[in-house]
Amino acid sequence: MPAENFAQMLELEVISPHHYRGRNLESRSGVVFGGQLLAQALTAAGLSSQELQLKSMHTVFLRAGRSDQDVEIDVTPLHSGRTFGGADVAIRQGERLCTKSVVLFHVANESFISHQDPAPVISPPIDGTETSEATAKGWDVRMGEGANIADPEALGPPELLVWSRFLEVPLGPGVSQALLSYASDGFLIGTAMRPHPGVGQDLAHVSIDTTVVTQTLTFHDDFNAGEWLLLAHRSPFAGHGRTFGRADVFTVDGRLVASYCQENMVRAMATR
Repeated sequence: MPAENFAQMLELEVISPHHYRGRNLESRSGVVFGGQLLAQALTAAGLSSQELQLKSMHTVFLRAGRSDQDVEIDVTPLHSGRTFGGADVAIRQGERLCTKSVVLFHVANESFISHQDPAPVISPPIDGTETSEATAKGWDVRMGEGANIADPEALGPPELLVWSRFLEVPLGPGVSQALLSYASDGFLIGTAMRPHPGVGQDLAHVSIDTTVVTQTLTFHDDFNAGEWLLLAHRSPFAGHGRTFGRADVFTVDGRLVASYCQENMVRAMATR
């Protein structure tokens, strides 16, 4: 039975110690969204190591997951020390390995040195009656500055500002990090496409092959995914059928709370 919303997506069934089962959100494409796998991997890692805080996660996407089959998540603790710890997280469907992640945990120290990049100057969204498939599931997401990454003719620089907030954030450690990891997966391919005429996310899996290959998330400070977060994306390179992009995440008051980077495959679909 599919998960009806993001809260259910994060409710993992404990099969045995360090072994979990997760439900998928519905998908019109029949493929599990990569952000879901990131969110569930972080959630499982957090359940298996509750003494330390989540710091970062590096994930390799190996195979697509089917949305009509639950995922199984295995966590292998690697180390648990006084300051740092680590775990290996594998997500499978039967014998198919979908993703492999390495998660770093830590205990935050007092700041010895401290600086951060400034946030982009942009006003947060005005609350209104925005409705979409995402908001129906509990995710309010708005493109900044009138950007449209779906339209192949809507050109712009390889930069993209996105406002994100989740309407329901369940209680529990690591939940906001997991929800942000879901949000982080969907925009860097579109960011890389913006400067190129005739290329847009509406053509993905139609005439363009696209997929995320690797993604790294790093959390800098505490935040609440139920409040507006600004996701500032930039793609510095595209070529040889690959793109690379990175993003910083800011709160409304300008704190830099997370960053992520992603390598993708973007190539013309083979004709038969």
